[in-house]
Amino acid sequence: MAQASPAELADRCASIDLLAVDVDGVLTDGVIAIDDDGIESKHFHVRDGLGFALWHRAGKRSAILSGRAARVVERRAIELKIGHVAQGLADKGRAFRELLDRFGLEARQVCYVGDDLIDLPVLRAAGLAACPADAIAEVRESAQVVTAVPGGRGAVREVVETILKAQGLWHDLCENYEAPAT
Repeated sequence: MAQASPAELADRCASIDLLAVDVDGVLTDGVIAIDDDGIESKHFHVRDGLGFALWHRAGKRSAILSGRAARVVERRAIELKIGHVAQGLADKGRAFRELLDRFGLEARQVCYVGDDLIDLPVLRAAGLAACPADAIAEVRESAQVVTAVPGGRGAVREVVETILKAQGLWHDLCENYEAPAT
């Protein structure tokens, strides 16, 4: 599927209430750094953090579905007030169905952001499929939204902005930032 037309995108965005994201390659650049003591670190982009803050300020919900498990993800999820975190998933499709049951949502109400093969079942089921610019070809072909930036460089923020603008919520959420300092 090619990127959505403006009319199709607006239609798909209208009912989105839950933003679910992958971690490696979406919230991060995909690099998994492990030091000599076995401590794993990841780089998260600050713009994605503000994107989640604006998302939650709009009354929306969020979740992480990750194939890998890392303590740093739990910590970042707490900082960003992400409501549900599932890690170490071999079957993201099943985890997605469980997520829908947990939140009492239909698939059309969920935007999923993924970048690799393991994300395809969720991307193909979600109401809005999104991916970073550097996602694999199969994922880009399945997404209605392909961001201008790669994973770990504000891709989630770009998706949040796209949805909230389509829902007519973006301007009001940004009013405080647009006023001059007094």
